[in-house]
Amino acid sequence: MIASQLVQRARGRLRTFNEVGILAAADVHVALRLGALGGETSEEVLFAAALAVRAVRSGSVCLDLRRLRDVTVDEESDVDIDSLPWPELPEVIAALRASPLVTGGQRGPLKPLRLVDTDEGELLYLDRYFLQERTIRMVLDSREATHPDVDIESVRALLETLFVDDSDRPTAAPDRQRIAAALAATSWTAVIAGGPGTGKTHTVARVLAMFARQLGPSIRIGLAAPTGKAAARLQESVAEQSSDLGLPPGLVAMTLHRLLGWQRGSKSRFRHNASNRLPYDVIVVDETSMVSLTMMCRLLEAVRPETRLILVGDPDQLTSVDAGAVLADLVARPVRSASNPDLDALIVGDLGAQDDPNESALSSAERERLGGGVVRLRRGRRFGGMIAELAIAVRDGRSDRVMELLQGDHDELSFHSPTDLVALHSDILTTAATVTAAAREGDAARALEGLESHRLLCAHRQGPHGVQTWARRAMEWVGESSGAFLDSAQWYPGQPLLVTANDHEARIYNGDTGVVVDTGGGSLMAAFQRGTQPLLVHPNVLSSVQTVYAMTIHRSQGSQYDTVSVMLPEHASSLLTRELLYTAITRARKHVRIIGTDEAVRAGVERQVLRASGLRRTILP
Repeated sequence: MIASQLVQRARGRLRTFNEVGILAAADVHVALRLGALGGETSEEVLFAAALAVRAVRSGSVCLDLRRLRDVTVDEESDVDIDSLPWPELPEVIAALRASPLVTGGQRGPLKPLRLVDTDEGELLYLDRYFLQERTIRMVLDSREATHPDVDIESVRALLETLFVDDSDRPTAAPDRQRIAAALAATSWTAVIAGGPGTGKTHTVARVLAMFARQLGPSIRIGLAAPTGKAAARLQESVAEQSSDLGLPPGLVAMTLHRLLGWQRGSKSRFRHNASNRLPYDVIVVDETSMVSLTMMCRLLEAVRPETRLILVGDPDQLTSVDAGAVLADLVARPVRSASNPDLDALIVGDLGAQDDPNESALSSAERERLGGGVVRLRRGRRFGGMIAELAIAVRDGRSDRVMELLQGDHDELSFHSPTDLVALHSDILTTAATVTAAAREGDAARALEGLESHRLLCAHRQGPHGVQTWARRAMEWVGESSGAFLDSAQWYPGQPLLVTANDHEARIYNGDTGVVVDTGGGSLMAAFQRGTQPLLVHPNVLSSVQTVYAMTIHRSQGSQYDTVSVMLPEHASSLLTRELLYTAITRARKHVRIIGTDEAVRAGVERQVLRASGLRRTILP
């Protein structure tokens, strides 16, 4: 442990766990400060408070006391977690129930910690996150308590018109996309979940067309996503289908911050809130898996009760970098609402027939989840069968099946040891040559298309398996092959770019990838994909951009490439998780290349991100 990360005032367990790196200095400082303010000296309470802070820092909303010992340490650490002086769970719970930090005390009514009993054990919250989660639960329960008044025959006719096959006849049953639209028509809140290529945006566009035909040209539609890149992609996808479906012209998607009216000077205060609601009739939020607990709370507070809210995303992907895994929680939360007879009437044909052999019928559990406003799209339309099988095996945690697929003879999959880099080297050079040739000719569209032929993804930013190491190595390979010294500080044709901050005026967003092209006479411009026509901006306008020959898997969310090469870290890396592997694999359209060891693959498949929260539990009185 670095000396600056040690807390000199810490004693007992706080000091021990700080020294071995389980508790960071910030965790200990907050616990000691809370103890001083509330008059709490119990070692068990202060230790639990520090772990609760650590839990939020690690992405959980609260501390699951039954999993007190489920902590990870740095991959280079030799600490034996089981040998540490862990307190007994009954002692911790008893101390918390008597603590002034939980019950209030003589020093004031503040309760910075919340101990909550659930059907699966006790949860310990920092007060802020308890209140945010309670708000989400209350708003969703209120919205589920009633249903919109709908004209069943009118909605049925719209569904038969909007969901048709190549012969313009209603699609065969069961059509999960049609079920999703019916759910959106009959619920105030609808969650449309599904993996890449299952037609989520295709469904959303038809849902919007359905509402537009019901409510007329005055309909107010809000489109949003957690990032500028995701918002731009949502807008482009809806715009591509707009003319065919008769959607209102000029629909604009924006980040959730812009939708809520972020006020400069504070990240948590917005112009639209519980006292000043959003003005929309329908709100669609794409990539909801990346929405944090805090942002979801702010959104639900600002949504009018009579607004249709449609949350879209893949609950199996990597979650928000902040606390919470809200989409996964909403998909798994207990269903308390009774069956909706209007929905039942609309989907009876999709539940009672099996005319489409490529679509799976809804299970009894999935039918029950419809009562909670949740439907999952399953039929993949984007990538090959083996990629889909691999993704499903990873998602389900079946490590033996994952290894069987990777070691089998499949055109879409390949598995390489960390020293077998021939195929990676070839793809990097081929992609760079294709992109550079198009960029020198000024063909921005072809250069951008070439950029999507291959992408190297890493779990870490630093270290021997990280982005910095491999981006530099790939750049050296490209330079050696072309016979030119490449300097990331100088613009050059074919230079792949990654934007790291939003610039709304330039229409450039965090996570956008582009390429430098020669537009003639040595004039260089940065090209970014925007629908059918590339967006060209002068490179000097780009204030936050970096050369990208490799990127983190987190950064790749929402993007697609023909071939994806995944550089795995050592098996002990805490970042190597099931969700990370699933996200990386589902970025590929045609081929997935895994570079690593058997131990690393199995460790990743078997290590699941378990972010503690109360949304998927029943809170006891």
